[in-house]
Amino acid sequence: MSTAKLEFDVEMTCQSCVNSVERALRNLDVKKVEIDLNNQQVVVETSLPYSEILHHIEQTGRRAVLKGYGSISGGAAVAEIFGKNGIMGIVRFAHINDSSCIIDGTVDGLKGEHGLHICEFGDLTNDCENVGGHYNPSNKMHGSPEDNERHYGDLGNIRADKNGRAVFRKEDSTVKVWEIIGRSLVITEHKDDLGRGNNERSKIDGNSGQKLACGIIARSAGLFQNPKRICLCDGVSVWDEREKPVAGESRAKY
Repeated sequence: MSTAKLEFDVEMTCQSCVNSVERALRNLDVKKVEIDLNNQQVVVETSLPYSEILHHIEQTGRRAVLKGYGSISGGAAVAEIFGKNGIMGIVRFAHINDSSCIIDGTVDGLKGEHGLHICEFGDLTNDCENVGGHYNPSNKMHGSPEDNERHYGDLGNIRADKNGRAVFRKEDSTVKVWEIIGRSLVITEHKDDLGRGNNERSKIDGNSGQKLACGIIARSAGLFQNPKRICLCDGVSVWDEREKPVAGESRAKY
């Protein structure tokens, strides 16, 4: 599987911090690690999901935030997923070259196997029911990501572990970031049969059922494109930002 570069801000104040991060990543499937103590920056080249690298860095006791993914010029996008019964997660899209897009995600609140699809519209009203069908500009039949005959938005399945978390990393030669901005990413209630079922519905949506969760696909930062460290409006650090409410009175209490 191809590698991608991940850029993290990591709270590091001394050389022992650097040594701890290096040890945490040493035995993982990591091609290269670059650590800049002065700028509190760690860049990792790996084929692993970003959440796994983030977890191992934070196991050292240091807070970390993913700041960039993919390449400087290849384009990147992100979908923040929300759905029924507390389903939530983050899925990132990033080009590693002209012909390959990495789809890297972590979603909580699932059970078993579920279909993953890019849908036509970014309208998240009415419990994801207004997102339209699978994105399919070439008017093809539903299929597997590996098939020539497939919807553009057919991304296969994801599987949750016993704790309800699905961690996945896919590589797709059809998806282009600049073509999916503003569309939606959807998780369905059932496993996608990838067009191999014995009924008509299989060639439409893989018998994957109702839409459980969805999120708008939005542009995001590639490598070294997000210099933010402090929110200028209220002084919240980049490490604290993910733990604070986005706005409102409750944020002002921090």
